[in-house]
Amino acid sequence: MDPIRRNILAMGAAATAVAAAPRVFAQQTGPGGAAPAFYEKGNVRIRYQEAGSGFPLLCIPGGGLDSRIGGWPTAVINAMEVFKNDFRCITMDQRNASGGESTGPIPVDDPWGAFADDQLGLMDHLGIRQFVFFGNCIGGSFALKLMERAPDRIVAAVLSQPIGHRPENPDVMYNSGRDVWAPEFRKRQPDVSMQTIEKYLHNLYRVRPDFVYSVSRDFVRSCQTPMLVLPDDTDAHAYQTSVDVASLAPNAEVTVYPWKDPPELKARTISRARSFLKAHQPMTAAR
Repeated sequence: MDPIRRNILAMGAAATAVAAAPRVFAQQTGPGGAAPAFYEKGNVRIRYQEAGSGFPLLCIPGGGLDSRIGGWPTAVINAMEVFKNDFRCITMDQRNASGGESTGPIPVDDPWGAFADDQLGLMDHLGIRQFVFFGNCIGGSFALKLMERAPDRIVAAVLSQPIGHRPENPDVMYNSGRDVWAPEFRKRQPDVSMQTIEKYLHNLYRVRPDFVYSVSRDFVRSCQTPMLVLPDDTDAHAYQTSVDVASLAPNAEVTVYPWKDPPELKARTISRARSFLKAHQPMTAAR
């Protein structure tokens, strides 16, 4: 090959590689900038990601059963971004979320307990005993289940826009699971029958239909874990649920509602959430 032509082709290939590198890097990293990793236990495989340093903060994205790392950039509060300068932020794809990479069986008999096992298992894998928690949407129900399952480990939690039962639309979460999540899941796992999925959704959202789904009112009434509730009022995020949690839990606080607009009010709400989490981290970690 002519030397000049060879050099031109080589330079073109190098330029293409340089141009492609940011795209490749973007695919390998997530909201916090660090490459995701995986934790495995038995037949469960959990994709997770970390950002920042300090006392551990487990951040759970919203999206119902499609709760996944990729949801943070469009979240009302991108916890991985806004708290990474204050805490060691850890997030994860929930098992079997569409668009995520965490996988595991469909735990029909104890779905909320299985999610808690995944989350606590990840923290065990990372060598973390105690942590604070920030959860959007379904993350509120996850938080309360963690408080019930491991009250000595989750030291404080922010429940942002928690899901809950709405009497005038009682099956909003069940229908979302059946009509949105299930079809995508069955594309990946066609061997799982709709009968199994419907039983799974029933045990998630219909066994305890009058509150937050994952725990009882009696538990919340007895729960000593400090929590800050950021109310919302949509079909899935029932305002009354936030009021009930804040009223029942002895160490609960609640923000103003609405708080998402204007931007100045949203910024103050985020600042309050940050201050709340910092105030409740163990003193040995704060030094």
